[in-house]
Amino acid sequence: MDEKTIIAKRIAKELQDGYLVNLGIGIPTLVADFIEDSQAITFQGENGIIGLGAISNEVTGMVNAGGIPATIKKGASFIDSAMSFALIRGGHIDVTVLGALEVDCEGSIASWIIPGKKVPGMGGAMDLVVGAKKVIIAMTHTNNGLPKILHKCSLPLTAYQQANLIVTEQAVIEVTPKGLKLLEVHPDYTMEEVIQHTQATMDTSNVSIMKGY
Repeated sequence: MDEKTIIAKRIAKELQDGYLVNLGIGIPTLVADFIEDSQAITFQGENGIIGLGAISNEVTGMVNAGGIPATIKKGASFIDSAMSFALIRGGHIDVTVLGALEVDCEGSIASWIIPGKKVPGMGGAMDLVVGAKKVIIAMTHTNNGLPKILHKCSLPLTAYQQANLIVTEQAVIEVTPKGLKLLEVHPDYTMEEVIQHTQATMDTSNVSIMKGY
């Protein structure tokens, strides 16, 4: 199973019936693929869809926030950008799942720019990280072997102290007021390997095997 699938599949287990969930671009868009039809979870695309479904291999006439063809669920609604961001800024989103370039031990997130590279802007992430009730970061654990979970973010921040949970292909890590707590380790890795691949210090008491594997 590839890294992105591992991350998306594990995050899907964090979502509960009745949740309104925003999925950011990249890995987060895959989360909808691992939700059962029986689950009452509603996905919001910030581009104006309430009731977003899984990614489609065909042109459907609808796209998710990343511009990828997607399906919609029965009863879905289409809204304008103003209403979409009113939901986000008004605190109506239960969970947002976002990618990141770096996260630090305080839960600060850097996700939008690498200095010197052209980017279109921060996008909706700046609203989502402060508007959603829970922020889950979906990202690979390292970048070409270099840790992405740091003592302090080195890149410009998207938000300060807003991440609640970090899910990588190697581990599930909770952000607490006392710092990072390692909750789960994927069975393909040892706890020692996860620690080696993480710059930030973590509480490693009571670690379990990653759910679903």
